[in-house]
Amino acid sequence: MKPGTRLKSAACDTEVMVIRCADGQIECGGAPMGEAKPAEAAPLAADFSAGTLMGKRYVDADGKYELLCVKPGKGSLSVDSVALVVKDAKPLPASD
Repeated sequence: MKPGTRLKSAACDTEVMVIRCADGQIECGGAPMGEAKPAEAAPLAADFSAGTLMGKRYVDADGKYELLCVKPGKGSLSVDSVALVVKDAKPLPASD
């Protein structure tokens, strides 16, 4: 997988764009994501059902993964069953 790849969830409507990635399985709603949406939807895992927000960037604690949500859904993003969090905006410098 490389930056710019668009991934679709097998469990919900979520779609993401890969900004930064490493070796590991990107998941949404507890099911692996892929470039094509499967014909049959996977069940949404209760642990990963917090939802995604359009336009938000999701990152892992180590900074190895960064995903941009381009279509929101009911599942939450994870890598190898470790949840990703919304990336905080950088504060602008004061203009005193």
